[in-house]
Amino acid sequence: MKITRLETILVQPRWLFLKMHTDVGIVGLGEPVVEGRAHTVAQAVAECEEYLIGKDPRRIEHHWQAIYRHAFYRGGPVLTSALSGIEQAMWDILGKSLNAPVYQLLGGACRDRIRMYAHCGGATPEEAAASASVRVAQGYTALKTGIGRRAVRIVETPAFVEACADRFAAMRATVGSGVDIAIDFHGQISPALAVRLAKALEPYHPMFIEEPCLPQNVDAMVTVARSTSVPIATGERLFTKWAFREVLEKQAAVVVQPDLCHAGGILECKKIAAMAECYYAGVAPHNPLGPISLAACIQLDACIPNFMVQEQVSLGEGYLKQPFVLENGYIELPTGPGLGIELDDEAVAAKTGHQWHGPELYHEDDGSVADW
Repeated sequence: MKITRLETILVQPRWLFLKMHTDVGIVGLGEPVVEGRAHTVAQAVAECEEYLIGKDPRRIEHHWQAIYRHAFYRGGPVLTSALSGIEQAMWDILGKSLNAPVYQLLGGACRDRIRMYAHCGGATPEEAAASASVRVAQGYTALKTGIGRRAVRIVETPAFVEACADRFAAMRATVGSGVDIAIDFHGQISPALAVRLAKALEPYHPMFIEEPCLPQNVDAMVTVARSTSVPIATGERLFTKWAFREVLEKQAAVVVQPDLCHAGGILECKKIAAMAECYYAGVAPHNPLGPISLAACIQLDACIPNFMVQEQVSLGEGYLKQPFVLENGYIELPTGPGLGIELDDEAVAAKTGHQWHGPELYHEDDGSVADW
């Protein structure tokens, strides 16, 4: 079997799909994208064609090593995301060629179904509580919210801290103690402010605080982690096992969130999960992307012992021939070969093309740049 062509497709709202074609008619699917840099990653995928065309796609680890190491300037979001989607497509091809799900090829299933979580929010406590109530009615037993405001200063007023706590408290009061609620600081918060916010949120028992501060300074995250009983999560902006090493060694987080479309693909994230297992850390893969990304995540979730819960924003309606089905907050393990999905090409064709960019966020009082 040989690779004959790599085809990338810009898909609304902000995704990039990959079809890896072979000379035996098997087509592998992947999702290589950096949010807001889809065109750049598509070009990076195209640059890998010269190496991949004519090669056997089933030599997954070999090709991963060659693409990653022969680049000389290793890693980074663009190159590693391109490699991630390519790797997913190769696993899809291997599974289809053997008529087996990817998780069967990676040691078999550790569980029968996959727990999912949904996003919810709102500017006021009342709006946040109503949003959470809707998600629980849809069957979710785990939710994630934000801090309720976009532009945040290094040190904020007591009113800001109180407003964040009030929103979360309203959600907790509405859904009760039987539903998990995580909160995402999105790297917008300084370490000092994160300590204050975590203390205010502790009485309402968040499932975890995600990206309490930016991830480049691991010691700063350690400071936050040591200051609170709330579990700390991070990982969406970390690439490959090497970036996760320091986070785990310093125990800066007890929940790691590798993104299978950014961190290196399915097998690389399984390696990260194995590293996390040594530190008794859980894995909650990051996924604000499309249905191919979700399918890859589910294959990983099925075969790692320390999986916690899976993020998603689309179950594939309008993109897949058979979208994923949520039942009581879980998705049953897929049984189809490879990633276990088929694109609805006709539906996808109606959604091609986008120019999505990340928001430009500025502080209202002085116009300076704010993190989003």
